[in-house]
Amino acid sequence: MNKLAIFLFLILLSSCQITETLHLNPDGSGNIEIYSLRDENSVEQLGRANFRSEKFRDTTFAFQDYITKYHETFVKYSKADQALFQQHANVKMHIKADPVQMENYNIVSFDFKKLDEIPNVYESLGLSNSLKENYPISSRFFKIRYTFDGTVFKRNVVILDQEKFDQEKKEIEERKKVYSKYKLTQSYTLKYFFPKKIKSVSNEKAILSADKKYLTIEFQLSDCVQNPEISNLEVVLE
Repeated sequence: MNKLAIFLFLILLSSCQITETLHLNPDGSGNIEIYSLRDENSVEQLGRANFRSEKFRDTTFAFQDYITKYHETFVKYSKADQALFQQHANVKMHIKADPVQMENYNIVSFDFKKLDEIPNVYESLGLSNSLKENYPISSRFFKIRYTFDGTVFKRNVVILDQEKFDQEKKEIEERKKVYSKYKLTQSYTLKYFFPKKIKSVSNEKAILSADKKYLTIEFQLSDCVQNPEISNLEVVLE
């Protein structure tokens, strides 16, 4: 990743609101959605000049569409990379960038029959761009694993690349010093819907709905990047 790409990534990270929503059905099936919204007020503070080249875009597609459309590129990747792409085949994506209306967000969603089918949806957009542009794959340094035995639900962040994680953590720490003088919006919210009432939650900051079947937890995004384990969760249902 070149210096400009890193700079833009850090600006996006420091001006973004991410919401992870999960709906879990009684049989263990469900849907997960990652909604990433760029806060335009934060971008104004950090310097909109870096985004002047943005063009209007509003597109919806499934990862399989890219595998089909860019099949000649797809077959040039290694078997391992092809298998990784296939894991994301049923992931759906919606990207919107409107520089005039100052609206910028993306939505990544996946319907699953079992929780262990969920790919690393946080890397789906990056992988689709690699396939489209014929770039080398740059995988995320983490993966979130979900389990549910009918009563206990668990969410655990697993670090896959410690070196990459340490590098990104260092970059975020340096940028936080620069950004400390700004009032930035950078939230990371979990919204989880369960088929039964919630009996207990491991995170004391969790807010339960009136019917106790829905919880919300909000974190500071940069805190989660530096210490992903703080978003680990165990929910016990009645």
